[in-house]
Amino acid sequence: MHDVRFDKLAKLLVEYSIRLKRNETVLIEAFDIPDEMTVALIRQTRKAGGIPFVQTQHSRVNRALALEASDRQLNLLASHELARMKKMKAYIAVRGSNNITELSDVPPDKIKLIGQKMRPVQDQRVKKTKWVVLRWPTPSMAQLAGMSTEAFEDFYFDVCTLDYRKLQPGMRALQRLMEKTDRVEIKDSGTDLRFSIKGISSVICGGDRNIPDGEVFSCPVKDSVEGHVTFNAPSIYQGIGFDGIHLEFKNGKVVDATSNETKKLNEILDSDPGARYIGEFSLGFNPRVLQPMRDILFDEKIAGSFHLTPGQAYEEADNGNRSQVHWDMVSIQRPEYGGGEIYFDGKLIRRDGEFLPKQLHSLNWNRSGKRV
Repeated sequence: MHDVRFDKLAKLLVEYSIRLKRNETVLIEAFDIPDEMTVALIRQTRKAGGIPFVQTQHSRVNRALALEASDRQLNLLASHELARMKKMKAYIAVRGSNNITELSDVPPDKIKLIGQKMRPVQDQRVKKTKWVVLRWPTPSMAQLAGMSTEAFEDFYFDVCTLDYRKLQPGMRALQRLMEKTDRVEIKDSGTDLRFSIKGISSVICGGDRNIPDGEVFSCPVKDSVEGHVTFNAPSIYQGIGFDGIHLEFKNGKVVDATSNETKKLNEILDSDPGARYIGEFSLGFNPRVLQPMRDILFDEKIAGSFHLTPGQAYEEADNGNRSQVHWDMVSIQRPEYGGGEIYFDGKLIRRDGEFLPKQLHSLNWNRSGKRV
């Protein structure tokens, strides 16, 4: 059955997120999503004058391939995928799965090998194409969010079709402020952290890379992070659920790490030397995303949150850290999550999740519950 919400989302992705132009090629990767959504993207691409290409993916099939992945297989796959990606001007990935832990029993060495072999494909996509990535609503996502399937679908389409243009003035003001800042301090009941972002760019995420969106990110100077941080939002990484992650830093490096899965946490942080250094610092403010649901594309945008990312730094905001790991860890500082404070160069910028400078007020969530 045709759903007009599919058309609205496809239009946003093609026209706003990747700004597709006539005769531009776009690769649409459809991971366990309804054929109707893929068709909506094809039709919207052609309406914009673009040339669509489609790759259909299935998580159970990908798991079977990953379990016995070999050097030869992955070398051939990466070569093929890289050649195709080099011919694409744009990329859209819509990722759904009824089991978000489908890869949890794939051996860590296989996950590591796949990450290493496919890195050139990812780099080509990130650096050389206009791209956007989003999840697709599934019963498993609804369960993690503590919602019925129907209610979650309504929430999903409401969040994902937000008019990001309304956030642009506040995002630009926050970007300017971060680029003038040297010292950042973050404090709450489980956090006392200090680092510098001096000389590192800040980047607006306003619906042109991830959907949902709503963050501005920078990156700590690599060896500047000192203190400790506790993340109160649950996390999924490499198919494993993590809760209560606590990290301690000295000279920028994670020197102690604990969680409900301390052994697995440290195995990931020991993947390579860069995995114990931070590659991203970001402030989230999507006004329609208020609770964590173990899905990072949503959770990292939670209103009143911040996240720090062990591992790979983005070239747009680069401290030189390189790693196969890029793990966004989220903490929420709104009052119902315990509150907290963020300082830029000694000045209180955000208290209990609310920005204090007048030019940033438009980034605060609406306590009245009205749509923003």
